[in-house]
Amino acid sequence: MEKKIKIKYFNDKIEKLEYIDGKSDWIDLRSAEDVDLKQGEFHLIPLGVAMEIPEGYEAHVVPRSSTYKNFGVIQANHMGVIDHSYCGDNDQWFVPVIAMRDTHISFNDRICQFRIMENQPHILFEECDHLEGADRGGFGSTGTK
Repeated sequence: MEKKIKIKYFNDKIEKLEYIDGKSDWIDLRSAEDVDLKQGEFHLIPLGVAMEIPEGYEAHVVPRSSTYKNFGVIQANHMGVIDHSYCGDNDQWFVPVIAMRDTHISFNDRICQFRIMENQPHILFEECDHLEGADRGGFGSTGTK
């Protein structure tokens, strides 16, 4: 089912978001400024958009697969979660990055991606002494090969 999301652009020169049906479940976000970073520096890169996400949904923001290769940055929080209440006129989205090498990111470079996800359903935890699933041997038990 299609969902409508209101979007505000903070700059009329930033490329508009585009959902390409059947190509990807993720939508690219772009840097809304030129950024020069030295190795080890932290920066909040503005993404040039704010959105009204429907109630009951949230946005997950993660690096693109080529972000590190192309720009040498890692996302400081590894995955950003933007809930539906972050929806005001000044609630621009940002991606927090740490430079692993000296780098330059240009205005309109595709720097990260997002998708809209349904919120966690209400969960009731039921305590037990034994789980019915197959025992895989614990954390790290599958080896490296």
